[in-house]
Parts: sequence; C-alpha cells; structure tokens
Amino acid sequence: MHDTTALLVELGAVILGLGLIGRVAGRIGLSPIPLYLLAGLAFGHGGLITLDASEEFTMVGAEIGVILLLLLLGLEYSASELVTSLKTQYPSGAVDFVLNATPGAVAALILGWGPVGAVALAGVTWISSSGVIAKVMTDLGRLGNRETPVVLGVLVMEDLAMAVYLPLLTAMLAGVSLAGGSLALLIALGTVGFVLYLALRHGRLISRAVSSDNPEMLLLVVLGLTVLVAGLAQQLQVSAAVGAFLVGIALSGEVAEGARKLLTPLRDLFAAVFFVFFGLSTNPADIPPVLLPAALLAVVTVLTKIFTGWYAARRAGIGSRGRWRAGGTLVARGEFSIVIAGLAVATEPRIGPLATAYVLILVIVGPLTARWTQPIAEKILAMRDGNKTDQGGAAVQEVSKSAPERRLGDHDDLTPEPAGEARGD
Repeated sequence: MHDTTALLVELGAVILGLGLIGRVAGRIGLSPIPLYLLAGLAFGHGGLITLDASEEFTMVGAEIGVILLLLLLGLEYSASELVTSLKTQYPSGAVDFVLNATPGAVAALILGWGPVGAVALAGVTWISSSGVIAKVMTDLGRLGNRETPVVLGVLVMEDLAMAVYLPLLTAMLAGVSLAGGSLALLIALGTVGFVLYLALRHGRLISRAVSSDNPEMLLLVVLGLTVLVAGLAQQLQVSAAVGAFLVGIALSGEVAEGARKLLTPLRDLFAAVFFVFFGLSTNPADIPPVLLPAALLAVVTVLTKIFTGWYAARRAGIGSRGRWRAGGTLVARGEFSIVIAGLAVATEPRIGPLATAYVLILVIVGPLTARWTQPIAEKILAMRDGNKTDQGGAAVQEVSKSAPERRLGDHDDLTPEPAGEARGD
C-alpha cells in the first residue's frame, strides 16, 4: 500500500509539473521539450530529488509516447504519398547519410574507439529524432506547411534505414558471423516490405475493419493495433517507431481523422512523459567531462542537418523560407540515438556519456533551430545583400557588368514562390 501511495504521489506531482511547465513555455513562446528534459535531469539519478516509485511506470509511458508520436505523424499522410516521397527524396536521404554520419564516424576514430565505435557513433549523429520533430512541428503548427512532406520524407528514410542499420550494428557488437547478420537483415527488410504492401494494397480494407461509430471502440482498436504492431516490429529487430508509423499510414479517410482527434490528448501526455524519462535516466555528473567534444560534434552536425533540410526542400521546389524551416526542423536527435548508444555501451563504455551529452544538447537546441533558423538566415542574407548594394565606385560598376550571373548566384534561393504555392512559405 505504501508503494502504491508513493507511486500516486509521484505521478501526480510529475503530471502537474508538466502541465505548469507547458503553460510557462506557452507564455514565453517556446516549445516545452527543453524544459521537460531539464525537469527530468533535476529529478533523476544524481539530481535534486530521485523519483524511484514511478520509474518503471515512466519508462513504459515513455515507450508509449514515442509510439503515439509516430502514429499521429503517420495518420497525416497516406501510403501513396509516402511512396511518392521516398521515390522523389532518395537523393536527399543519401546526402543526409553522408553529411551526418561522417562526423560521428570520424570523431570515434579520432577518439580511438575502433570500427565498431565508429559505426555506432555514426548512427548517433546521423538519425534525427522523429518523436521530438513530430512534437515540435505540432507545437509550431507546421503540419500543413509545404515543407512538412519533405521533412517527413527525410525522417521516414532514416527510420526505414534503421531496419537495415540496427541489425547490422547488433551483429557487429555481438561478433555474429556474416550469415547470422544477413539473416537478421532479411527478416527486418521483409517485415517493413510486408507492412508497406498491406498499407498500399489493402489500406481501405484495414480502415474498414478498424472503423467504428463508437469513439471508445475506435480508440481501443487503433491503440491496441498500434502497440501490438510496434511490439512485433521491435521483436523482429525493426524499430517500434517504424511499426507505429506504418500503422498510421495504413489508416485513411474518416478512420484516420477520428483516430487523430481521439489520440491527440494521449499523445501529448505520453510524449511529455517520454522527454521527462529521457532526463530522468541521465546522471548529470556524467555530462561535464564529455561536454566539450559533444558540443563540438553538435555544432558540426547542426550545420550539416540544416544543409540537409535546405537541400531536400530545394529539390522539392520549396521557397527560401520553407527551405530554412526544413533545415532547422531536422536538427534534433533523440530516441534512436539513445537506443544506438545503449546497444554499443557494452562494447565501448565511453560512448554512453558522450551520446547522452550530445543528444541533450541537440534535443534542447533542435526546437530552437526549428523556430529561429528561418528568420536568422533571412536577416543574414538581407545584411549581406545590403552590404553589396552599399558598395560604390568601381565595385558597383563591376556588379552591374556581370549582373545576370551575380543575380542568379546570390539570389536564386530567394526567388518568390509561384502563384498558388505560397502556403507554408
């Protein structure tokens, strides 16, 4: 009875605290995610007060939070839209991998962690946090923006790439033979392919089977199906987040709309629990020794992610503002990076604190870059153009002689959107 009382007291205090933090963040126009994380650090192991009684419940709630975040994101788009996005955005996925995995691999080799450590840290720096980004886009009201499908395309390619990466990393860490690693990879790819096939070919049948006029029944069936598929996906070495996302895209029409309305409050609650749990599971004392290398790695990969989003949005014909917003939105790292570090820590213990510090920096910086990258970039470009127009004499004459070429090089990213395409720019 005493344990139950402590659990209720701690949960009540945590949920009330989250509500107050959210209200404060709303008043100052900031995403509540960084505040959730700082609260978790304050009350986790090594913090001001340790919450022991509710730790197990919070861990399960955090898993549900990630699943719901990806489910709601999947409900925004159909399977055909996903396939079209993957077909058109695969060059952006390649750029994303090269630019963002390379800094982590190079850093691990410089630190002397060897090939396995390089592969693990490359994954930590490569994969953006779908959960954090989904929450940020919701908080900023950007789900209907023109650049959002581009961001989603990059995230989906990363999440699906985890179906290949995680089995390979697990095999490397365990020293499994080539045959064993290949089998795990085939199982993972087969699972993703099968679910995508069902979503594309039989999505309407799935929606009809799930559909119900009773909101209670619809909520129970959709939530139960999502958690079940996520668990099976995790068991087959495919991310639970990928499984939840695929369930979302398999549902369409009125079913998707009804499920979205019913699940949004649950998503907000458990997503907050996820971010708090991330802070709770981190010991603040482990962060200072690795803060400098983590900060340097964070600076480099902030720039590479911004360029990744900018490049992907430009390929899709998005205007300048949408390009910068897409880049800033992709910065946050989170759940996948922690999963990768957790797998690798037994082989390379030093990766744990570094990955934790790195993710903490970017999960706090990510919501800020999502909000401020576009206005800051526009101010910098305006100052640059202003300085050019202020030049006199020979400099002005030189610019006028080569005006067509210079106009194209300096301002092609500022070209206005064609009529009818202004939404989201």
